[in-house]
Amino acid sequence: MKRMCLILLALILLCLVFSAASAEAVPDTAEPVILSENPYMQVAIDEALEGITNGHGGPFGAVITLNGEIVGQGHNMVLANNDPTCHGEVSAIRDACARLGTYDLSGCELYTVGEPCPMCLFACLWANIGHVYYGCTIEDNAMIGFRDEAFDSLAGGREQWADYLTCIDREACLALFETYLENAHTIY
Repeated sequence: MKRMCLILLALILLCLVFSAASAEAVPDTAEPVILSENPYMQVAIDEALEGITNGHGGPFGAVITLNGEIVGQGHNMVLANNDPTCHGEVSAIRDACARLGTYDLSGCELYTVGEPCPMCLFACLWANIGHVYYGCTIEDNAMIGFRDEAFDSLAGGREQWADYLTCIDREACLALFETYLENAHTIY
Protein backbone atom coordinates (compact mmCIF):
# COMPACT_ATOMS: atom_id res chain seq x y z
CA MET A 1 0.00 0.00 0.00
CA LYS A 2 2.85 2.32 0.91
CA ARG A 3 4.51 1.50 -2.41
CA MET A 4 1.28 2.35 -4.32
CA CYS A 5 1.09 5.71 -2.58
CA LEU A 6 4.70 6.47 -3.51
CA ILE A 7 4.07 5.50 -7.14
CA LEU A 8 0.92 7.61 -7.22
CA LEU A 9 2.76 10.54 -5.69
CA ALA A 10 5.57 10.16 -8.24
CA LEU A 11 3.03 10.14 -11.09
CA ILE A 12 1.36 13.29 -9.75
CA LEU A 13 4.73 15.03 -9.52
CA LEU A 14 5.61 13.97 -13.06
CA CYS A 15 2.28 15.33 -14.31
CA LEU A 16 2.89 18.64 -12.56
CA VAL A 17 6.39 18.92 -13.99
CA PHE A 18 5.15 17.99 -17.48
CA SER A 19 2.26 20.45 -17.37
CA ALA A 20 4.59 23.26 -16.21
CA ALA A 21 7.01 22.49 -19.04
CA SER A 22 4.14 22.37 -21.53
CA ALA A 23 2.82 25.72 -20.36
CA GLU A 24 6.20 27.31 -21.02
CA ALA A 25 6.24 25.89 -24.55
CA VAL A 26 2.85 27.36 -25.49
CA PRO A 27 3.35 30.29 -27.89
CA ASP A 28 2.35 33.71 -26.61
CA THR A 29 -0.83 34.93 -28.29
CA ALA A 30 -0.91 38.28 -26.50
CA GLU A 31 -0.80 41.60 -28.29
CA PRO A 32 2.48 42.34 -30.04
CA VAL A 33 4.99 44.32 -28.04
CA ILE A 34 5.85 47.57 -29.78
CA LEU A 35 8.23 49.84 -27.91
CA SER A 36 8.84 53.50 -28.63
CA GLU A 37 11.54 55.78 -27.26
CA ASN A 38 9.11 58.47 -26.10
CA PRO A 39 6.85 57.44 -23.19
CA TYR A 40 3.90 59.51 -24.44
CA MET A 41 4.16 57.96 -27.89
CA GLN A 42 4.14 54.57 -26.15
CA VAL A 43 0.76 55.39 -24.60
CA ALA A 44 -0.50 56.50 -28.04
CA ILE A 45 0.69 53.20 -29.54
CA ASP A 46 -1.02 51.25 -26.74
CA GLU A 47 -4.24 53.20 -27.41
CA ALA A 48 -3.98 52.33 -31.11
CA LEU A 49 -3.42 48.64 -30.28
CA GLU A 50 -6.58 48.70 -28.16
CA GLY A 51 -8.50 50.10 -31.12
CA ILE A 52 -7.04 47.50 -33.50
CA THR A 53 -7.81 44.65 -31.09
CA ASN A 54 -11.42 45.78 -30.68
CA GLY A 55 -12.07 46.68 -34.33
CA HIS A 56 -12.85 50.31 -33.45
CA GLY A 57 -11.22 51.82 -36.56
CA GLY A 58 -7.84 52.66 -38.01
CA PRO A 59 -4.54 52.19 -36.14
CA PHE A 60 -4.42 55.66 -34.71
CA GLY A 61 -3.96 56.54 -31.04
CA ALA A 62 -3.20 59.91 -29.49
CA VAL A 63 -2.18 61.39 -26.14
CA ILE A 64 -2.34 64.98 -24.92
CA THR A 65 0.03 66.25 -22.24
CA LEU A 66 0.13 69.40 -20.14
CA ASN A 67 3.28 70.18 -18.16
CA GLY A 68 4.50 66.60 -18.62
CA GLU A 69 1.28 64.98 -17.39
CA ILE A 70 -1.17 63.06 -19.58
CA VAL A 71 -4.49 64.93 -19.58
CA GLY A 72 -6.22 63.16 -22.47
CA GLN A 73 -5.95 60.11 -24.65
CA GLY A 74 -7.96 58.22 -27.22
CA HIS A 75 -7.90 56.11 -30.32
CA ASN A 76 -9.73 55.96 -33.61
CA MET A 77 -13.41 55.11 -33.02
CA VAL A 78 -14.76 55.72 -36.54
CA LEU A 79 -16.18 52.21 -36.98
CA ALA A 80 -17.26 51.73 -33.35
CA ASN A 81 -19.20 55.01 -33.30
CA ASN A 82 -20.16 55.22 -36.99
CA ASP A 83 -18.60 58.69 -36.84
CA PRO A 84 -16.16 59.72 -39.59
CA THR A 85 -14.79 62.51 -37.35
CA CYS A 86 -13.86 60.26 -34.43
CA HIS A 87 -10.15 59.99 -35.26
CA GLY A 88 -7.59 59.31 -32.53
CA GLU A 89 -6.61 62.95 -32.20
CA VAL A 90 -10.24 64.09 -31.95
CA SER A 91 -10.95 61.42 -29.32
CA ALA A 92 -7.94 62.62 -27.31
CA ILE A 93 -8.99 66.28 -27.64
CA ARG A 94 -12.50 65.43 -26.44
CA ASP A 95 -11.07 63.47 -23.50
CA ALA A 96 -8.63 66.24 -22.50
CA CYS A 97 -11.32 68.93 -22.70
CA ALA A 98 -13.68 66.84 -20.55
CA ARG A 99 -10.98 66.10 -17.96
CA LEU A 100 -9.76 69.69 -17.77
CA GLY A 101 -13.21 71.25 -18.03
CA THR A 102 -12.22 73.55 -20.88
CA TYR A 103 -12.31 73.95 -24.65
CA ASP A 104 -8.89 75.66 -24.66
CA LEU A 105 -5.88 73.33 -24.62
CA SER A 106 -3.26 76.09 -24.65
CA GLY A 107 0.05 74.81 -23.32
CA CYS A 108 -0.73 71.22 -24.30
CA GLU A 109 1.17 68.95 -26.67
CA LEU A 110 -0.29 66.08 -28.68
CA TYR A 111 1.45 62.78 -29.50
CA THR A 112 -0.10 60.69 -32.26
CA VAL A 113 1.00 57.56 -34.10
CA GLY A 114 0.22 58.99 -37.54
CA GLU A 115 0.71 62.46 -38.94
CA PRO A 116 -2.67 64.14 -38.47
CA CYS A 117 -5.04 64.34 -41.39
CA PRO A 118 -6.14 67.89 -42.28
CA MET A 119 -9.27 67.61 -40.11
CA CYS A 120 -7.23 66.57 -37.06
CA LEU A 121 -4.49 69.10 -37.78
CA PHE A 122 -7.03 71.90 -37.77
CA ALA A 123 -8.78 70.47 -34.70
CA CYS A 124 -5.41 70.66 -32.89
CA LEU A 125 -4.97 74.25 -34.02
CA TRP A 126 -8.57 75.11 -33.08
CA ALA A 127 -8.02 73.63 -29.60
CA ASN A 128 -4.83 75.77 -29.22
CA ILE A 129 -2.55 72.73 -28.84
CA GLY A 130 0.98 74.10 -28.87
CA HIS A 131 2.80 71.33 -30.75
CA VAL A 132 2.12 67.97 -32.39
CA TYR A 133 4.49 64.99 -32.37
CA TYR A 134 3.67 62.18 -34.80
CA GLY A 135 5.12 58.80 -35.74
CA CYS A 136 4.16 57.77 -39.26
CA THR A 137 3.98 60.27 -42.10
CA ILE A 138 1.05 61.12 -44.36
CA GLU A 139 2.75 58.92 -46.97
CA ASP A 140 2.90 56.03 -44.46
CA ASN A 141 -0.81 56.53 -43.75
CA ALA A 142 -1.45 56.17 -47.50
CA MET A 143 0.51 52.90 -47.62
CA ILE A 144 -2.04 51.30 -45.29
CA GLY A 145 -5.03 52.63 -47.23
CA PHE A 146 -5.83 56.04 -45.78
CA ARG A 147 -6.43 59.00 -48.11
CA ASP A 148 -5.12 61.94 -46.09
CA GLU A 149 -2.97 63.17 -48.99
CA ALA A 150 -6.07 63.75 -51.11
CA PHE A 151 -7.19 66.50 -48.72
CA ASP A 152 -3.79 68.02 -47.97
CA SER A 153 -3.77 70.24 -51.06
CA LEU A 154 -7.01 71.84 -49.86
CA ALA A 155 -5.16 72.92 -46.72
CA GLY A 156 -2.16 74.30 -48.61
CA GLY A 157 0.19 71.34 -48.09
CA ARG A 158 2.35 70.21 -45.16
CA GLU A 159 5.33 72.48 -45.72
CA GLN A 160 3.69 75.41 -43.94
CA TRP A 161 3.31 73.34 -40.73
CA ALA A 162 6.97 72.27 -40.38
CA ASP A 163 7.43 74.23 -37.13
CA TYR A 164 4.23 72.81 -35.65
CA LEU A 165 4.66 69.13 -36.55
CA THR A 166 7.60 66.94 -35.46
CA CYS A 167 8.17 63.32 -36.47
CA ILE A 168 9.39 60.99 -33.68
CA ASP A 169 9.40 57.21 -33.11
CA ARG A 170 8.57 56.46 -36.75
CA GLU A 171 9.97 52.90 -36.64
CA ALA A 172 7.80 51.91 -33.67
CA CYS A 173 4.73 53.41 -35.35
CA LEU A 174 5.53 51.60 -38.61
CA ALA A 175 5.60 48.34 -36.61
CA LEU A 176 2.13 49.25 -35.33
CA PHE A 177 0.93 49.78 -38.92
CA GLU A 178 2.34 46.34 -39.83
CA THR A 179 0.31 44.83 -36.99
CA TYR A 180 -2.77 46.60 -38.34
CA LEU A 181 -2.19 45.20 -41.84
CA GLU A 182 -1.79 41.67 -40.45
CA ASN A 183 -5.25 41.83 -38.84
CA ALA A 184 -8.65 41.99 -40.50
CA HIS A 185 -9.66 45.61 -40.91
CA THR A 186 -12.04 47.88 -42.79
CA ILE A 187 -10.70 50.69 -44.97
CA TYR A 188 -12.88 53.78 -45.09
